[in-house]
Amino acid sequence: MVEWVETTAKSVKLAVRAALDELGLENEEQAEIKVIREPQGGFLGIGGQDAIVRVKPRPQPRNRKKPRKQGESARAKQKPAPARPPAERSSPASSDRGPDQQDVKVVKKFLEGLLDAFGLDGKVKVEIKGNVILANVTGEQTEALIGPKASVLQAVHELTKTVLQRKTAKRLRVRLDIAGYAARREAALVIYAGKLASQAIDEGTEIMLEPMNAGDRKVVHDAIAGVEGVRSYSEGDEPRRSVVISPE
Repeated sequence: MVEWVETTAKSVKLAVRAALDELGLENEEQAEIKVIREPQGGFLGIGGQDAIVRVKPRPQPRNRKKPRKQGESARAKQKPAPARPPAERSSPASSDRGPDQQDVKVVKKFLEGLLDAFGLDGKVKVEIKGNVILANVTGEQTEALIGPKASVLQAVHELTKTVLQRKTAKRLRVRLDIAGYAARREAALVIYAGKLASQAIDEGTEIMLEPMNAGDRKVVHDAIAGVEGVRSYSEGDEPRRSVVISPE
């Protein structure tokens, strides 16, 4: 018996899509879906809650064989399987190389084309820092590419990584900031972590934050490191890994 698969995401639709991909299903008609929790908002994406859904495959009816026409042999029905072309594989060298200026040009061209397509005035700056490509989109009109709870920014981020991978055949780390959102979020995270640290000290109990990506978790850890009387550590598996603030 197939068990339920539980997934979380910023929206119910994204959570369902993730579960379908995990189960190898093509569409929602092939699955039974239960919404456990609707998404809830927060300030700059902080303090909110993701949607939670449970999905399992819907029982499929067995295919019945069509009756063979009189005089038709089984051998006549069989057709040779078409030859499959060899799978394309990127060479280890192409996937292991770090970012270069060609990768920078790909990212810059895509983001500038996106601004042009939306008719937004803005500037795109792309640079390499270590093994990470940093892309910064600035301009007042570019705030339209952030969206509620940074949903549009996240979509643009994923599209940028997909375009880069298809153009270069390399899996590279990309950090994207639009209209200074990342800087504002980092400042809000520091304030948020400070308030929770005080709460943990006053109540003498551990406090677990909502799941965050590695970058946001580092901001919280750094903020807690500067507060006496508390410590922080991470718990859980990606992408549901969370920071725990604990009294010392």
